[in-house]
Amino acid sequence: MQAAAAGDGKGGPLAKLRAKLPPPAELKKVTPLGAMFFFILFAYTILRDTKAGLSLPLLRLFPAADVLVVTAPGSGAEIIPFLKTYVNLPGAIGFTVFYSWLSNKFSQQQVFTGLVSTFIAFFTLFAFVIYPNAAALHPTAAVDGIVAALPAALAGLSAPLAIIRNWTYAVFYTMAELWGSVVVSLLFWGFANQVTKVEEAKRYYPLFGLGANVALIFSGLYVRFVSGLRRTSTAADPWAGSLKLLMGGVSAAGLVVLALFQYMQKKVMTDPECVPPSAVKQSKTKTSMGIKESAAYLASSPYIRDLATLVICYGMSINIVEAKGDGMGGGGAVTLFMMLAGQRIFKYFGWGAAALVTPTMLFITGAIFFSLILFGGSLSPLVAALGTTPLMLAVVVGAAQNILSKSSKYSLFDPCKEMAYIPLDAEAKTKGKAAVDVIGSELRADRSSTRNPLGKSGGSLLQQAMIFSVGSLAASTPYLAGCLFVIIAVWLRAARSLNTQFTAAMAEEGAEA
Repeated sequence: MQAAAAGDGKGGPLAKLRAKLPPPAELKKVTPLGAMFFFILFAYTILRDTKAGLSLPLLRLFPAADVLVVTAPGSGAEIIPFLKTYVNLPGAIGFTVFYSWLSNKFSQQQVFTGLVSTFIAFFTLFAFVIYPNAAALHPTAAVDGIVAALPAALAGLSAPLAIIRNWTYAVFYTMAELWGSVVVSLLFWGFANQVTKVEEAKRYYPLFGLGANVALIFSGLYVRFVSGLRRTSTAADPWAGSLKLLMGGVSAAGLVVLALFQYMQKKVMTDPECVPPSAVKQSKTKTSMGIKESAAYLASSPYIRDLATLVICYGMSINIVEAKGDGMGGGGAVTLFMMLAGQRIFKYFGWGAAALVTPTMLFITGAIFFSLILFGGSLSPLVAALGTTPLMLAVVVGAAQNILSKSSKYSLFDPCKEMAYIPLDAEAKTKGKAAVDVIGSELRADRSSTRNPLGKSGGSLLQQAMIFSVGSLAASTPYLAGCLFVIIAVWLRAARSLNTQFTAAMAEEGAEA
């Protein structure tokens, strides 16, 4: 008995285990937040796969007789950047303006509920009403006639014309992209940043990525289940039936998110041990600046500019890397390791070191990759000693780059970015986050990574300039390498600057407390 009591004393193993477990007040807050994150990403993964299927008509930029011209090797890569630029970016900018107006009219609780409900309504309407009537809604014949009459010099106009011809698919594509940037980056993380302290964020934000990986597994299983039903279906349009099931899954996940959000409003936000009264007050505060005043305020803030620079530079860097070939899949074990290591990095080295890991990873792997591509002949004897060729080694390095850079992003870059919003005032936290995360950031098509329309569009415009200048992406390799290293240098400088400002803001917040 005495030994048992001693074992459970202040220094006993049970006491040490309890000391490592999160306090009940934190669990009460973090558990529903993690569940919200899971269901939001479950829905997004389904939307990602559905969007991929619906985007195929957008690539058919010519009449049926000329489809082979577009799908021929070497032409698709040049078309896709135009689609990303002219579909995603205008929608992101328009939504940012709309969100600023909403924030002045309604509380953040009302904005969250209203926007998620709007997304659910649209995806349901698309599956049951819009898609079944797409043939009547699309001006196919008119646009095909225009494309057929285009002279060869204006063949590039066929891309925006294809978007008009399949406008319902383009709207779905944009809404699916906005679900990631709006519901995840803006609404979820905005709410999490309001109710979470920086010290709590350092412990839990790196682990939220685990929910993303689990959501990817479950949503993948659901999509495969629906695909199996489609293959065995005898309906005239099996895809229409699958679309209803897929959007039903999205709508159900969205309703669960709304239910969890309402639970937190009633049970968590009213508990002072979970959320400080000041955070509750801020969550119910409406912003007051108009669109012009907000734009001027945000433009004059070095803090917001540095945050935007981080996000845009990431998007442009990844866009350049992916232009040279996507890496291999996998890397789950690496991602898990990085998420667990992320906590230690935040604890022992701080925010600034964590923010530098992702650009440093991209710089190192990018330097090796482009060296093997550009100087393969000179490096052949050295590489031959390893039993391979420069090209094959470049493929391996590219795969490692894909895994390492994204793993470090999920576990360090995203948590760093979100923590940086916590000490900001309501105006910067709301509208600044909208400007940075909606225009500058969307969920990438894989796992929970962040795609950003401005970063992606900036990278796409860069690719377009290279294509027009030198004729192809392959010929532009040395120029893309130079651009990548310049972008990473800007990124590193912004990260160091933001670290100084973030540290000062936290010190000021601590002094006021």
